[in-house]
Amino acid sequence: MTTDARGLPAPAAEDWGFPRSAAGTALLVEYAGARGVGAARALVGTGLTAGSLAALVRGGGEVTAAQELCVVRTLHRLLGEVGVEVGERYQASTFGAFGYAMLSSRTVLDAITVALRLIDLSFAFAIPRASLVGDEVHVSVDGGALPSDVRRLLVERDATAIVTVLESLVPGGVGARLTWAPGAAAIAFGADQLERPLPQRSAERLALAERMCAEVVDVRRVRRGLAQDVRVLITQRLAEGAPMAEVAAALAMGERTLRRRLGDEGVGYQELLDEVRSSLAMALLDGRATMPVAEVARRLGYAESASFIRAFRRWTGRTPTEVSPS
Repeated sequence: MTTDARGLPAPAAEDWGFPRSAAGTALLVEYAGARGVGAARALVGTGLTAGSLAALVRGGGEVTAAQELCVVRTLHRLLGEVGVEVGERYQASTFGAFGYAMLSSRTVLDAITVALRLIDLSFAFAIPRASLVGDEVHVSVDGGALPSDVRRLLVERDATAIVTVLESLVPGGVGARLTWAPGAAAIAFGADQLERPLPQRSAERLALAERMCAEVVDVRRVRRGLAQDVRVLITQRLAEGAPMAEVAAALAMGERTLRRRLGDEGVGYQELLDEVRSSLAMALLDGRATMPVAEVARRLGYAESASFIRAFRRWTGRTPTEVSPS
């Protein structure tokens, strides 16, 4: 990651196509409900239901950028330019471990550094960039790469959320000023605010939050492009076995096209399915609460435990009982 000569890093993500926590989509659906748009209507076209979205949120699951964008488009079509209203609903705690890492940072500068270094754990579509200009910090929120139909909504949502979180970091806020331009926004505040200490700063809590963030972001960054989205969609359908036909349909393509495009990225569907199953199996079996092998097999989409045990031995060279805590 590159860094400004005076200490502000470039964002870790160059575009908005990364997976994101299902909690962000849930917030959009909650806003829609407050405006009289039911969850079923808000989620049309995503392949998700209110129940499946709630389950993803409870389990710390993810959605693809395309799924969240689908909800954004529905809100725009039904409710108009509501980006500012939606953006005002975001708080640092909305972002889970990513938000707690910001809040636990030593100073405002450290919190901004954490946010940019882990920007692909946020819900941002308009990727922010920060720089020091004279005595001020300038944050640009450029929507030039966003779909034109929802560009204004996304820029207004993301810029408003950034200001809302910034102002919440320290008592009285940092005095951020937000200005608008077509398809873009600019945020400015005094550089003297960067060294202000955060009231919730804690080296111990920061280390814990960053470890939690690393566990998520390391998995996300293993795959890019289509393979990354396929992993997310497999996870959402794992209990049903994640049939390739269903995942392909969710991506608006046929199985042959999906197989060919994954091949262009050097990976096969079964390989991605095994990756998702093996990582989730280890997480379930390594937990403090012992989970029966039959239940783990069910959650991974196996019809019988024997099939899961054979697959687990192939992945790890061990049986599930050899991994589970005694």
